[in-house]
Parts: sequence; structure tokens; C-alpha cells
Amino acid sequence: MIIYPAIDLKGGKCVRLTQGDMSQDTVYNDDPAAQAHEWARAGFSWLHVVDLDGAIKGAPANSKAVRKIIKAVDLPVQLGGGIRTHAQIEHWLQEGVSRVILGTAAVRDPDLVRRACREFPDQIAVGIDAREGRVSVEGWVRDAKITAAELAKHFEDAGVAAIIYTDISRDGTGSGINIDETVALAAGTSIPVIASGGVGSLADIRAVKNAALPGVIVGKAFYNKSVDPKEALAAAC
Repeated sequence: MIIYPAIDLKGGKCVRLTQGDMSQDTVYNDDPAAQAHEWARAGFSWLHVVDLDGAIKGAPANSKAVRKIIKAVDLPVQLGGGIRTHAQIEHWLQEGVSRVILGTAAVRDPDLVRRACREFPDQIAVGIDAREGRVSVEGWVRDAKITAAELAKHFEDAGVAAIIYTDISRDGTGSGINIDETVALAAGTSIPVIASGGVGSLADIRAVKNAALPGVIVGKAFYNKSVDPKEALAAAC
């Protein structure tokens, strides 16, 4: 199982939010590239990077910080947040991003996802962010009026590399991963599902591993030191 340490970008800095609320941000590092170095030294094999401002704006807004992260470490990076056009997808893959995450675009323009999957095999993920099973888009501020399970089914035959499923109500709270909903989503699709939102202890890491899910994203639990990175990596083995 892969653990993806999260680097969320707001105003060029590494921050964490609570339940996706942009007004509830805590800055953990003024230098996202230095944070990437720290995760690389800890032994992680991937990075999960999100342009929070871009998700709200609808276009990349922290490009300089993303480029610095890519150049700073020799690790694959999956990037989401405000990527909603073919040109943007192509741009970031050419810049060195290993996997582009499409969230709002997956709801608004599913044909874009399918085209991108054809042109860039194994490099496109779908981000499904939900409250009580209902998908939210545009930086989690709008209800997409579709369930997570319904959205996943739209891409069953598209060639999506992974679904990143985030329970918004738990994200940044440390209240525990919503393992039941994540497992239920995974059971209804052949696409690998990566768990996200609410990790607060090693028990959450073990729960994801025991459920045979391929990965989990960890953010605030690492930054506030409620989970030790080395212990998390050992639990994931």
C-alpha cells in the first residue's frame, strides 16, 4: 500500500484546511519544496499535491510552487486543483507531473477525462470528493448533484488510473478515515480507490491496508505529529 503525504498549496505556502474550509487554514511550511524534501527523506515513494487556490479559481494558481516541488525531489507527484482543460493536463505532464487528478472536470466534462485517459495512459486520476456520499466540486463549495458511486460508474471503462475518494466532512479533522464508505465505493468499481480524509492515527493506516485498498493520503496527521511517518510506512508494509 502506498502512503501519499499531502502538500496542499495556498498562497504559495504549504497549508492544511479543516473540512475544506479555506478560512480555516494553518500554514505548516512557507517553502513547499522544502516540505517535499522532508517527505522524500522520510522514505515516501509518492507526493500528493493540491492547488487549493486553483480549485476555487478554476485554473492553476500555485504553478511556481508546484514546479519547485517537481524539481526539488526525485519522486512521482500526483497533482490536482483547478486542472480543467486538455491544455492544462498536457502542460503539467510535460512539466514532470506523473499523474493529474481531475475532480470538477470529471463532473463537468467527462469526455475530457476519457480523452485524457486515451492520450495519457496510467496518468489520469479522478478525484471524488463527497459529503455524505454526494459529490462536491469547485473547491468543495458546490453540490454536483450526483453520488460518488454514480460518478465512479461513469468512468468504469475509461482507463482511469485511480479514484481518490475524500470524505470532506472528515478531511483535516483527524476523526478517522471513513473506511466503510471507501470500501463500498471500491467494491462497486474495478478502478483502484485511494482513501483520503480524516486519517488521525496508525489505526487508520492499518484499516486501509486491511481493506486491501492500494493507497491512502495523509496530511494533517503528519503535520501535527499525531502519526509518525516512519511508523506509518512500517504499518503500510
